[in-house]
Amino acid sequence: MDTLLRTTLDLVRNGELDVDEALRRLADWPHEALPFATIDHHRSLRGGFPEVVYCAGKTPDQAACIAERIWRRSGRLLATRAEDSHAEAIRAAVPAARHNPLARTVSAGAPPPAEGVPPVLVVSAGTSDLPVAEEAMETVRMLGQPAEGLVDVGVAGVHRLTEQRGTLARAGVLVVVAGMEGALASVVGGLADVPVVAVPTSVGYGASFGGLTALLAMLSSCAPGVVVVNIDNGFGAGFAAARINALRQATGSAARESAASQREACA
Repeated sequence: MDTLLRTTLDLVRNGELDVDEALRRLADWPHEALPFATIDHHRSLRGGFPEVVYCAGKTPDQAACIAERIWRRSGRLLATRAEDSHAEAIRAAVPAARHNPLARTVSAGAPPPAEGVPPVLVVSAGTSDLPVAEEAMETVRMLGQPAEGLVDVGVAGVHRLTEQRGTLARAGVLVVVAGMEGALASVVGGLADVPVVAVPTSVGYGASFGGLTALLAMLSSCAPGVVVVNIDNGFGAGFAAARINALRQATGSAARESAASQREACA
């Protein structure tokens, strides 16, 4: 929940704040207008996570201003596609922020990963796919889900993947990141019994058409359970995978509680 809203409601409940003052504090909630942006502070209530700052096309000062407002209100921050200049400005405004230059992300306030939950496993075909894979892992961690990586296991040496069957089997959700012809998603989908989120990357020579070949191959996969996000969209894949993993966790907890109740009733 939005930190400002929760804190204000707690103060009113405890008698430390009157209603008029609470209304004044919440006057610009759920959105905040800036000269260059309108920040959606209600996003965390609807979707469980604050608005994410997409830095591409923004000046460093704009990105930093938006990031600081989101951080101050929610206590969590994720900025994507951040160049070094964006990261420097955001970290000056939010000293708690951490820059991952490979993922091009800046983040702060990541919750501890859920315990006893199978991880989201991000599988990348080659080293050139790592920036997108890292973006996915950073996103998963910001949503409070455990994330692990399996790197450089593309189909050009498929034995590298088959040797990792045990690692694949431990995952709650798989994110497959691949460029070139994008075949890795189909291979993993044929080996896995959990959801697979495929991410085509723009890695490859001319006939890869900037990731279009991988995108179409993944969309045409004959392996069941493979869904596809847009080219280079590690953020979107990570967000979807984290939500799926969280739902699996919630379903598992509900099933355990139901089983415990049934055992007590039988006793």
